[in-house]
Amino acid sequence: MEDFVRIEGVSRTFGGEAPALDQITASIKGGEITGLVGPDGAGKTTLIRLMTGLLKPDAGTLNVLGFDTQQDAASIQAAIGYMPQRFGLYEDLSVQENLDLYADLRGLPPAERASVFDELLTFTDLKRFTQRLAGKLSGGMKQKLGLACALLKKPRLLLLDEPGVGVDPISRRDLWKMVKDLTLEGIGVVWSTAYLDEAEACTRVLLLNQGKLLFTGPPNELTARVEGRVFRLTGMEGRRRPLLASLLDQPGVIDGVIQGEAIRLVTAEKSDSKGLESALASPARLVRTPPRFEDAFVDMLGGGPGGKSKLAEAMKPHQDANPHVIEAKGLTKRFGDFTAAKDITFDIRRGEIFGLLGPNGAGKSTTFKMLCGLLKPTSGEGRVAGFDLRRDSAEARNRLGYMAQKFSLYGDLNIGQNLDFFAGVYGLKGEAKRARIRLVSDIFDFAVHADQSAKDLPLGLKQRLALACAVMHEPEALFLDEPTSGVDPITRREFWTHINGLVEKGVTVLVTTHFMDEAEYCDRISLIYHGQSIALGSPDELKAKVATQDNPDPTMEDAFIALVQGSEAEVQA
Repeated sequence: MEDFVRIEGVSRTFGGEAPALDQITASIKGGEITGLVGPDGAGKTTLIRLMTGLLKPDAGTLNVLGFDTQQDAASIQAAIGYMPQRFGLYEDLSVQENLDLYADLRGLPPAERASVFDELLTFTDLKRFTQRLAGKLSGGMKQKLGLACALLKKPRLLLLDEPGVGVDPISRRDLWKMVKDLTLEGIGVVWSTAYLDEAEACTRVLLLNQGKLLFTGPPNELTARVEGRVFRLTGMEGRRRPLLASLLDQPGVIDGVIQGEAIRLVTAEKSDSKGLESALASPARLVRTPPRFEDAFVDMLGGGPGGKSKLAEAMKPHQDANPHVIEAKGLTKRFGDFTAAKDITFDIRRGEIFGLLGPNGAGKSTTFKMLCGLLKPTSGEGRVAGFDLRRDSAEARNRLGYMAQKFSLYGDLNIGQNLDFFAGVYGLKGEAKRARIRLVSDIFDFAVHADQSAKDLPLGLKQRLALACAVMHEPEALFLDEPTSGVDPITRREFWTHINGLVEKGVTVLVTTHFMDEAEYCDRISLIYHGQSIALGSPDELKAKVATQDNPDPTMEDAFIALVQGSEAEVQA
């Protein structure tokens, strides 16, 4: 396939900051999916906007479909499809009205519109929703509508800026199928993503980090670098998290995560497994396992942060006699005649990580908000640390810490001011308050950025600040709403090192996530669909439920999709 995009020595800087892109040279071909892969702040959106001609490089050249982006941006924009990172359509217009508007903007002849609309609505499965307001669509449906608008005049090159962010696995799989079908027609696709599992589905990837191009080529070429160095540890006795923490501090171990009842480890050298095996007690078994793209990326970045959490070490253990810290009994929430959550029932034990999973619009966020006191249930009961969220809401909230999906601290306050404010909100005073602020500032190394406004912090530092504010008062329960979306893998490892350490101190964690590998960090999971819990169990139990002769070892994503589809089939039957 010919080169649709040629990028030669491109750099771009904003203000006096470090370069958003630093001397990037690469090419993008037609008829295949090229992944722009990397965490938030890596330079992905900047590079896509340069390809569209919406930005100009400070140095270097970009040639797109034979046109220079600085000399002929209009010709490029007429020939490409572009779907921006954030939902860029009009939420107060219906699906059909958005299509009509974009057909006008793209100059689609009126005589062609009926057939094009019919094709796109069939392609995206939006025919049933043409009169629904775009703002009322689920996350996955919004992305499908954005894709339809980008395809109104079939482009030679389609630029998709993080189309899978915040989208559940079923909708992501649908989007991938649609986009792969487009490449069969010779269309070139650029798919930007922070999800490293999505990188494995691309034909080729450009791996970016802090504005630098670390790798370009087929994803399996990168994963091959750690072939023979990735292991799965099974058969352990006792708790997995303390064992993981100790293994991460073993010589030769550069990365490790919980994977259901197992532990996944990456070593610096193939031979390092011998030292690991000698350190393990029977009946634990260490078996080589196929590498993933994320294993190779972490290896490329120099390995994870180790197994010790200073935050957990500085926290006193919770040893309350009540073994159930978070309880949901028949929780139901109705908005008018719509039931968002119905009869949700489970309890979460002390020192347990419990995951809430579900497709967009399934009711998991409603359930989550009821349990942390942000939403009053229509009926049923929620309790935190023994306190009823209806009658004793203030006492319950003082026992929990909350980290929102989107950065929800005060952007115009600096780090110290945010810490001071939230310490006061959680009832800390005097020397106890000052000591706690000093402690978390030291643990998270905030001093270097102390005077920076929170809104101007890098994403990883924003996440550390949000976690610091949430645990300032040493809560018994920690509520985490998609806490690591968009951050680099090293920051994710650091975050989960703290969470694992806190859990060993008796903190109970309720987490929502669209990362299926993070779902495997949980002890148990409730899968929410159509407002009801359709499955409850450990990650391994849920995977075992959907294992078949054709797929005896399903992934967590396989389990998610099979359980949801099975529930849908039962409803239709």
